[in-house]
Amino acid sequence: MEPAWRIVFFFSFLLCVTCRTFRFLEEFSVSRKWWVAQALTVGVLAGAGGVASVAPAWAQAPAPAAVAGQSSDQFSDEPSGIEAAQARERVRAIAMSYLPAEIRVSAWNALRNVRGDAAIAEWLAPGGGFDLAKQRASGTRARNKAFCERVVRTHTREFSPAVRDAAERALKGSAADQAAFVKSGYAQAKEEDRVAREADAAHRQQVADTDRNFVQGRAQGDPGEQVRVAAQWALREGAGEDDVAEFFGYGWMSGAALDLAGYRMRVTDAGIGQHRILSRLIKEAEAAEAAVQGSADAAKARAEAGRAWRAVAGHADAAYTAWLAEQDAARAQAENWKKIAQDARQATDGLWKNIAGPAQKNQDAWAKEQQQADGEAALWKDMSDRAQDAASHVEG
Repeated sequence: MEPAWRIVFFFSFLLCVTCRTFRFLEEFSVSRKWWVAQALTVGVLAGAGGVASVAPAWAQAPAPAAVAGQSSDQFSDEPSGIEAAQARERVRAIAMSYLPAEIRVSAWNALRNVRGDAAIAEWLAPGGGFDLAKQRASGTRARNKAFCERVVRTHTREFSPAVRDAAERALKGSAADQAAFVKSGYAQAKEEDRVAREADAAHRQQVADTDRNFVQGRAQGDPGEQVRVAAQWALREGAGEDDVAEFFGYGWMSGAALDLAGYRMRVTDAGIGQHRILSRLIKEAEAAEAAVQGSADAAKARAEAGRAWRAVAGHADAAYTAWLAEQDAARAQAENWKKIAQDARQATDGLWKNIAGPAQKNQDAWAKEQQQADGEAALWKDMSDRAQDAASHVEG
């Protein structure tokens, strides 16, 4: 007779295999249904209930050039495939971005969903996964944690040891610890650092007139709104040399971090908004083109379909122009931080000693944002060209 533990092990193993098998079959079934639906979509007219005898005009248009590392053969020939390819790349970019963790994790989950492009479309749709993830990221707990993380990134141990230690402890602690740091811990640690600097002549920062003039220049003309605010605070009425020193010590980098995070969130919102409009316009254009088949007034139907495709092109043109502006904004920031990094490396003033490294990182970050904006602009230009070709084709 077999020992009892062997019998238990055998049946446990059998149950595990059975469960995995049913799980595989379930996922295979869902995936198969999705691919069948995609195949049927190619040949079925939108809202017509019949099989199309010709491919949509969009399918006749030339394939777009490769954009941002994506080869042209990744685009499907049918309109829904083109839209789906753009959507998937957009969600993938968000998943690999520096946006809040709540948004990045949600994007990865959408990409890994067995429902494929249907799940991607739902994630991007109004009220979908992206909007829900943004709500979570804007919650009090998430904002408190993000503040602690930003303090760790922007406050060096050399200039702000008490603040840095307190922020790191809060990050390792609970949500209540992080809330306490935001509410009062940060201000207390900052005051502790200021008192220590005043008491230590060796670390006391001497502020020259040239330093104050430089901060005045940041307050008036820095490309970053939050940097301007930080500089204005350092020069507010009643502010002293310590305030100017603290701008160099952490205020500058804190403002820069907020500007970068704000830009990233803003262009992400804009990109998703543009995609939502594109999705609606493409569906309307497909429906208008499908209505040409069997229409009593073919000329009128073709003209309406042409107008619908030109509406797609018009939206793509507007998005293209908007992304060119974002590209210019990112380039201005990258050039700004390149100049700051060069000045910091050449400066002998003690206030500048901790600026060179962070400035170089900011330059690199903004250069990447510029490249991504360039890729977005090129993608929308290709979209416009394809929609114009589709309009010309359907109009005959």
